[in-house]
Amino acid sequence: MGDFAIRPATADDLPDIVAMLADDPLGAQRESPDDLTPYEAAFTRLAGDPQQHLVVAVREDRVVGTLQLTVVPGLSRRGATRSIIEGVRIHSDERGSGIGTRLIEWAVDESRRQDCQLVQLTSDATRIEAHRFYERLGFEASHLGFKLRLG
Repeated sequence: MGDFAIRPATADDLPDIVAMLADDPLGAQRESPDDLTPYEAAFTRLAGDPQQHLVVAVREDRVVGTLQLTVVPGLSRRGATRSIIEGVRIHSDERGSGIGTRLIEWAVDESRRQDCQLVQLTSDATRIEAHRFYERLGFEASHLGFKLRLG
């Protein structure tokens, strides 16, 4: 697998992160790596929110993976705090190298550190390989999700 580090993302990482978000059939339809303006604004919001953890995996000064972890306090489940994993992406030439597993393990460990009682994630219904990956890591398909587009 080789050595790599997981660290907080910086604004300088945005081109690499957005390129990974766009590097699949779904992302290619909804991401625009040629215009980073909306991503820069989103990064500023994320960086200012202590409940948001955008991280990158870096090998030899190259961003090779990313994910976002959001910590959400709540009243349900007896006042449980939960975390939500989103935007998991691995550079195409690093898939299968164990980076995804280590990123998810980091997110679960950070969730424990943040006193979360539950870790959740969603995955598009068409991402069958991703579903298998998450199940291998102990996640269970437990809910049906819905979305309402606002813009």
